[in-house]
Amino acid sequence: MSDSTDTAPLLSNVQVDGVWHQFPKGTRVIEACEKAGSYVPRYCYHKKLSSPGNCRMCLIEMGFPRLGPDRKPELGADGKPIINWMPRPQISCAQDVAEGMAVRTNSPLVKECQRGVMEFLLINHPLDCPICDQAGECRLQEFSVDYGDSKSRFLENKVKKPKNVVLGPRVTLDDERCILCSRCIRFCQEIAHDDVLGFVDRGSYTVLTAHPGKRLENNYSLNTVDICPVGALTSTDFRFKMRVWFLKETKSICTSCATGCNTIIGTREDVIYRQTPRENDHVNSCWMCDYGRLNFYYLQSDQRLLEPQIRSEGKLVPTDWPSAIAQAALQLKQFSGPEIGIIASGRMTNEELWLTSQLAKSLGVQWIDIVPRREPGDDILLSEDRNPNTNGARLILGSTSEPGAKLMAIADAVKSGQVKALVILKENTMHLGIPVEQLAQLPAFIMVNILSNEATEKATVVLPACGFAEKRGSMINGRGRLQRLNRGVRPPGNARDDWEILRDLLQAVGGGDSLLSIDDVFRRISETVPQFAGLTLSKIGDLGVHILQMEELPPMHPSDEEKIEQAVAIQTTRRAIRQQLHDAPKAAAVGTH
Repeated sequence: MSDSTDTAPLLSNVQVDGVWHQFPKGTRVIEACEKAGSYVPRYCYHKKLSSPGNCRMCLIEMGFPRLGPDRKPELGADGKPIINWMPRPQISCAQDVAEGMAVRTNSPLVKECQRGVMEFLLINHPLDCPICDQAGECRLQEFSVDYGDSKSRFLENKVKKPKNVVLGPRVTLDDERCILCSRCIRFCQEIAHDDVLGFVDRGSYTVLTAHPGKRLENNYSLNTVDICPVGALTSTDFRFKMRVWFLKETKSICTSCATGCNTIIGTREDVIYRQTPRENDHVNSCWMCDYGRLNFYYLQSDQRLLEPQIRSEGKLVPTDWPSAIAQAALQLKQFSGPEIGIIASGRMTNEELWLTSQLAKSLGVQWIDIVPRREPGDDILLSEDRNPNTNGARLILGSTSEPGAKLMAIADAVKSGQVKALVILKENTMHLGIPVEQLAQLPAFIMVNILSNEATEKATVVLPACGFAEKRGSMINGRGRLQRLNRGVRPPGNARDDWEILRDLLQAVGGGDSLLSIDDVFRRISETVPQFAGLTLSKIGDLGVHILQMEELPPMHPSDEEKIEQAVAIQTTRRAIRQQLHDAPKAAAVGTH
């Protein structure tokens, strides 16, 4: 017998706005309503956090079938169970579906509850939407139109709360806009494991603040800005820089470590203003670390290489691309394979690495490796491997040893004069311990990079390339998931896409044929690398695909869902203990009669 019936989820029949549906047991009512096409507004609820049920915006009517004397549901004329509706509205965010449950999301009672909640939330809220940094993506603004009333009955003075409160190095708080949803508090407790935020004072004077002596400075602090439904928590970096409706949003991935968090790059007129996390339960859930989120300003650095350059009469002079490529190819063809070294990068895309491998084969290069980057990580998202595409380099360059194992040998070969031509791709040779004097003596020293560095002035050819937000391509994250990088802005000056530089260089040395697009390069990879077989760039999709088996990779950390389940279980146990303590005196009193 098949195992499918054993693993199939148990389903509950639930009526939503008069229509019966089936949902897996354990589904929250608010999620079931959304799946049924009936959106229930919410503030405190977030699907990746526990549900405190404190904003009351998700109130609904709830009922269950009327039972007859035989304890079976009584049926109406239409053959459907007759529903006994509860006299009071219920919150839908902290309630799971149950067999026979019925829900109303748009009844007169529900609408009146929503208007009442909105009226209370707006009593002390400042009416300054046009100058609020959250305008354009504010749930309070949207719900006040959809579910609130157009007029206010409040005549008293509003309670004034603090403004421009610096909670930490990256987050600024406007307490007067806070609606006390507690999302940020629960995120810090349950996801970031940094219990730093809380509410103080009572009633209309309640405010959000950091605990005495603490600051919101963990590496995930900006996620509180993402999940804040109003303009209370703001990014100090992005605050008042750009209206969100002017931003062009591009789906991409973070290249600051091997996790490869899915992102949305917000740009306008070829300037990046922010990066925010994009939901992908296979990679980063809904979150992103602050380090990766803010690691894009180097693309706007004054040190950007803007023009191809060649060495003439002892100094670098700007030139056009055909001349620079021709000069680089001429210098490489003067030497045999054992005299050429290539230092590639784990920050390069699969397409760039494949073209690099073809260039190495065409020249007969034996000295080729990437620069490893290992720094402390955490058990949330930040990986110890700071290279976003180490797995891609292993697969495509065909290295059987650990990345970086040949670097010292290459450096020694340069120092001894065995290597006479050195090609550096998106790396800094100074990290290898090669003195500048040694680099200056190389007959051929070709650099493809984004920023100038100490070794740039010693190069014989400098080719300006693109950053992660300026190109398309693919990478394989630390868990073996193939993901797509998309172009959000155009490169500055006369910089070119890396794959085009490598393609032209490969053709110039006589080792390549016509490749008109990056899709053609990926197609070549799928023909030569078994793990890519049958895939195209478009087939990768927005969420990526797994191409490496998990047993080949290091063990995964607990998922966000597992952490939330643990937190919810603790909360449930605490509530049960409190209820037992509350019921104990009653039980003792009953026992005396």
